Amino acid sequence: MQTAQTTVDAGEVAKFEAMAAEWWDPKGKFKPLHMLNPCRLDYITQQIAGEFDRDLKADAPFKGLRILDIGCGGGLLSEPMARLGADVVGADAAERNIPVAQVHAEQSGLEIDYRHTTAEAMAEAGEQFDVVLNMEVVEHVADPLAYLTACQQLLKPGGLMICSTINRNAKSFAMAIVGAEYVMRWLPKGTHEWQKFITPDELYDLIRNAGLTPVDRKGFVFNPVLWTWSLSSRDLSVNYVTASTKPA
Repeated sequence: MQTAQTTVDAGEVAKFEAMAAEWWDPKGKFKPLHMLNPCRLDYITQQIAGEFDRDLKADAPFKGLRILDIGCGGGLLSEPMARLGADVVGADAAERNIPVAQVHAEQSGLEIDYRHTTAEAMAEAGEQFDVVLNMEVVEHVADPLAYLTACQQLLKPGGLMICSTINRNAKSFAMAIVGAEYVMRWLPKGTHEWQKFITPDELYDLIRNAGLTPVDRKGFVFNPVLWTWSLSSRDLSVNYVTASTKPA
């Protein structure tokens, strides 16, 4: 399903299509995401719980919430959201990711609506969600503002978007490209393009121009000694995440 207007970058989609079968291999090409995922989930769940007044210790705390995981890949975020009780739609422009995600969800006993589609197509169809998870996607699209505007249209009034990406500076080039792709070989060479990275201030401006209100941002910081990720209020120098809301 496609529309005439789309921000999908065919070259970027092809990169992830080539890696589709490895989504659930914690030692494969998506090892960095598996390592980062607990930290991402901590931020996501806390933001959703705070925005919608949910108790994370309750059974199915996200029951009644409709969540879109745009750029869902193999479902690394969709599945935890479903386990928390949410009604989850996972969408990806890379067609080969969808059967991988569907099979893994079925094996896990989870019902998730996975679709090969785009944010623009879903917005045009009038889809609406309480939450849009927009993680590590915006640096791969052809037109970030048009893409974020589509994400805004997908939110119900009062809805929450969580968007993460990579800062653009010398440190991010050294760590996200040289370190991750060439030294550690966590990702295939060419996975990221440094010039497509977006600074936190640039992303805040894009979010505002898309019609959303930024409410929070944090850094994801990797500790090479402990080999762990953590959230930081001050260090947004490489990976970072934002939360924004749609005016009610």
